[in-house]
Amino acid sequence: MARKKEPGAETERKTRPQSRPEAGREIDGEYWYIDPSRVKPEQEIREAALRYPEEREKDLNRGHRSRVRERFRAEEGFDSFQDHEILELLLTYGSPRKDTKAAAKKLLETFGTLKCVFEAPPRQLMQVEGIGEIQATLISMMLPMTRVIRKCEMTSPRQIGNRKELENYCSGILMGKRIEEFWVICVNAQCRILGQRMISAGSLSEVSAYPRLVMETVLTYNAHSVFFCHNHPGGTCAPSSEDIATTLQLQRLLGGIDVMVLDHLIIAGADSYSMAQHGDIEFGARGRR
Repeated sequence: MARKKEPGAETERKTRPQSRPEAGREIDGEYWYIDPSRVKPEQEIREAALRYPEEREKDLNRGHRSRVRERFRAEEGFDSFQDHEILELLLTYGSPRKDTKAAAKKLLETFGTLKCVFEAPPRQLMQVEGIGEIQATLISMMLPMTRVIRKCEMTSPRQIGNRKELENYCSGILMGKRIEEFWVICVNAQCRILGQRMISAGSLSEVSAYPRLVMETVLTYNAHSVFFCHNHPGGTCAPSSEDIATTLQLQRLLGGIDVMVLDHLIIAGADSYSMAQHGDIEFGARGRR
């Protein structure tokens, strides 16, 4: 059956530009026209299809950095952040144009914990895919920066007024160190810091406190009293029998020249152990005879 022509349809069709090619099919009296000059070449269409997954990923990640930073500012900390999100946010400042989520997760897979990531040497960090010199340096700055903050928490940067300030000061020296170090801190009668010196550095599990160097340091600063501190990078802050024996030996040695050993602090991560507080040495004593 022939389709009944609608009034005016023939007139409208005749008024269309004759130079415009007609293609497609008629829909409700209108034609769907395709302008050949606007059709993309086949090669360009194929390339766009190949780029689609990458472009789609960019669309999903667009604004992600800003959202993570805003979340940190709103919460004023990392309380609700997962470990990889903390690294991801940190790495955005070392990789301004790259997605950092994959690199953050790879770091945790490689080193196991967030603490181990921050303690890793830059050369090891740079072996992880996506981590270059800038990113490795940025990560390695975190623990030294924490040590600076610990020192700033003291009432006076040059005076130790209580055990908490001693903990902050010693943590500022030792936090994040990868091997054991033994330090002596020399103070005057008002506990103002005269100077400090690393006496020795050992392996991951032991360090020697050389009596001669301790004595030399005390005499150099003309100290009234001293604090000792060392770290346990791979264990707890509890002292070993050797730690206590060495401290008592040094206490007797310094007692001979009227220099008091006020405390010996052991640092292990965020924990600390005070020998004076636990009775391992006599607080304020001028040596055991």
